[in-house]
Parts: sequence; C-alpha cells; structure tokens
Amino acid sequence: MDIEVIHRPSYSLAIAKLTPNERIRAEAGAMVSMSGGVQIETKAEGGLLKSLGRSVLGGESFFQNFFVAPATGGEVTLAPELPGDIAVIEMSGEKLMVQSGSYMASESTVELSTKLSVKALMSAEGVAMLEATGTGTLLVSSYGAIYEKTLTAGEKYVVDTSHLVAFDGTMSVQPKPIGGLKSTLFSGEGFVIELTGPGKIYIQTRSPQALINWIIPQLPKPPSTNR
Repeated sequence: MDIEVIHRPSYSLAIAKLTPNERIRAEAGAMVSMSGGVQIETKAEGGLLKSLGRSVLGGESFFQNFFVAPATGGEVTLAPELPGDIAVIEMSGEKLMVQSGSYMASESTVELSTKLSVKALMSAEGVAMLEATGTGTLLVSSYGAIYEKTLTAGEKYVVDTSHLVAFDGTMSVQPKPIGGLKSTLFSGEGFVIELTGPGKIYIQTRSPQALINWIIPQLPKPPSTNR
C-alpha cells in the first residue's frame, strides 16, 4: 500500500494506492473518492461488543468500511471531518494510544480496541482511548496541523489534552496542574498531562473543544416566551 498526503496541513487528502485485491479499513464518512472496480464492505469489525466499545467509548463509528481493490489495483482518497492534517504512521508491532475521533484509516493488519485504563482516563477528555497494535499503515487525523514530538528516555513534555492526537503506548502519563492554583483555575488552559519518553507524541495545533466554545455564543438565542 502506498499512501500520499496532499494539501497539508489545512485541507489534507490521503491518496491510497492499493495493489491487486488489497484492502484498507476506514472510518465511516472518510472516503472522498475511489477508482472504478473498488468494492466496499461495511461491517461491525470484531463483533458486536468490540464495535460497541469503539463507538460508545472510543468515539468512532459502530460500522467501518473496508475498501477492496480489484485484480488490477485501485485508488481510494480519504479526508478527515474537520479542516486539518493527516499523519501516516507505520506500525511495526508497537502500541499506539489514539485520542477519541482521531482514527481515520488503517491496513487490516492493524488491530483496534478500546482501552479503559488509568492512562486513558488521564490523557483523554473522556474515559477511554483507542489502542492500535500490530503491523501496517495507520492514518490519524487532526483539527489543524499535526506537530510530531519525539522524546528521549526520561524527557518530559506537557500537552493540553484537547490538543492530543496520539502517543506511544509505553510512555508514562501523569495529570499535571498548569502552574499554581491561580493559573490552574483561571489560565484557560484546561486539563494538561505530562508525558515521559522515550516515544513519540502527535499533537494537533487547534482544539475542537475551543471551536465549539467559540461557536456556541454566536448561535442566535431562541425568542423569549415571556409576555
């Protein structure tokens, strides 16, 4: 499988070139276009309970789409929901924690499961994250550009949880106040975590939650019913 990402970082589009009969799994709604002859299979991968966990806890679709190339090969283009970037990650047996909503596509050899753990609770704006394992190509998406930060052994780095896309599953994770009590309460920085290397972190330069917080006050208020 050969994947090229164009129009980075604001309006990224991933072009997946598939060899004969090759498959790629994608989040529902991620497909933009595909060449003639490519077949699509929609199913709850891993069974009812696993799919339910990915949907309810991991923030992904209950059903996922599998695109299968014909004997002559094919092409599928994919894009995230929000204006942003795509990171192409080559998995080679390691474990990667992926923030809710950031998974976009992968080869069938990459296993996805919902991880309920203290580490997921501390690093996610929810109670769970997706855990990606196995070997193959994984695509994660962001709102805004993706900043990749590689930490050496023992190196520490602080990230606002709303900007977190993914990180190596072996990294240590600790919740951390942004500063003193005043800074923690009034800085507007939200929840932060401290990750300890070695490993790689994928960070999005924009926060979907900040976008929501900006939009809500702009919405027209319903007319008053008082007389």
